[in-house]
Amino acid sequence: MADSSFDVVSKIDRQEVDNALNQTVKEVGHRFDFKGTGASIAWSGQDDIQIKANSEERASAVLDVFKEKIIKRGLSLKVLDAGEPKLSGKEYHLVVSLKEGIDQEHAKKISKIIRDEGPKGVKAQIQGDELRVSSKKKDELQDIISLLKGKDLDIALQFTNYR
Repeated sequence: MADSSFDVVSKIDRQEVDNALNQTVKEVGHRFDFKGTGASIAWSGQDDIQIKANSEERASAVLDVFKEKIIKRGLSLKVLDAGEPKLSGKEYHLVVSLKEGIDQEHAKKISKIIRDEGPKGVKAQIQGDELRVSSKKKDELQDIISLLKGKDLDIALQFTNYR
């Protein structure tokens, strides 16, 4: 009998991020506390979002609104990598990067968790920016998914190609 397997990936639903960004733009445009502060949020390239405001607190407030919209859309905040607001001329700029894919360091860490704490017959292979987990028993794979969901890792994980 062939092994059962699934992939551990870290992907971002760009359409949902875009929807959250558009909702944030609307809210920032309508809210009274943002009037006259020059607060704005927009895409800056493929993987970055730029927030501008006339004060550090306003830039952070726009980021909080964006995080709220991200959560409402069912995305994890672990996909966001927000920097600190920096003064540029008369306004503050805050760059938020999107993190996608599992880097080598995290892949090795997840693989070690599976080896150390998971059932003995489970194998984990690093394949680029994802991890393939295989076993002869499907129950063991379910246990691994539960184990990884219980761990507090720095990246958002999804489990795909379950067969």
